[in-house]
Amino acid sequence: MTKITLLDGSIGQELVRRSGDRATPLWSTRVMIDQPDLVGKVHADYFARGATVATTNTYAVHRSRLERVGLEGDMPALIDTALKQAERARADFPNGRVAGSLGPLLASYRPDLNPDPAEAASKFGELANLMSGRVDLFLIETVSSIQEAEGALRGVEGCKKPVWLALTVMDDDGARLRSGEALADIAPLLDRFDPEAVLINCSRPEAIPAALEILQGFSRPFGAYANGFTRISEGFLKDAPTVDALEQRRDLGPEAYADQAMGWVEQGATIVGGCCEVGPEHISELARRLRAAGHDII
Repeated sequence: MTKITLLDGSIGQELVRRSGDRATPLWSTRVMIDQPDLVGKVHADYFARGATVATTNTYAVHRSRLERVGLEGDMPALIDTALKQAERARADFPNGRVAGSLGPLLASYRPDLNPDPAEAASKFGELANLMSGRVDLFLIETVSSIQEAEGALRGVEGCKKPVWLALTVMDDDGARLRSGEALADIAPLLDRFDPEAVLINCSRPEAIPAALEILQGFSRPFGAYANGFTRISEGFLKDAPTVDALEQRRDLGPEAYADQAMGWVEQGATIVGGCCEVGPEHISELARRLRAAGHDII
């Protein structure tokens, strides 16, 4: 029997889907502004389906994104709203944990936009200070390059909370970050900052086995949570995109996704879940499969 941490699935995409509103560059932050209680409902649904971690809806709550629409001053209030909604959902699931999500400062899958690590560290540090007293761990998500990883890790250094680093790899080559750099080359940063766990996220599930072969050599807990996009389109790689530029796969239902994730567990992954387009039904099936295989979900 292996102890497996079961993450939730998509937060941002699930909020956009449930809201019924047109997608905007603010993504799920816009939904949270308009329908804050919907955030708590999504967290509660994942807990009820077997997830043991609620990932805060703070992935895109950055001043650099909010200033485009004149809301940069609202960042602390938005962080507070996201935390309250996760805390409210967790109240009914006392064994659950809250992970403070830290997404890319400027845009996802854009290593070409890498800010200077010192500047990035300052911005991530501000977010960490706003969240550190109310989260159980920090989850740095969708890191596309080594430089991006350095800035985020520097920002949470000294936060006195566990840090999980989640990297995103190329759709057709799980051994490389989206920057084209070798995934193995992240090792010196792991040695320097010593995050508790290293993960692969927001990547095609088919690319993850090759990535996990590399993570196995880093001597720390590892895992993965994949997306359900057909591909990362050129339209999404433009400035201020909306999720309308991305297409959901039709061949990755709950059973098919669980097949992939159980393969990661066989490779030694002890942290699994889902990212964009992976919803509560997927997490429910994955929880069922984990229990049926004799694993203990923690």
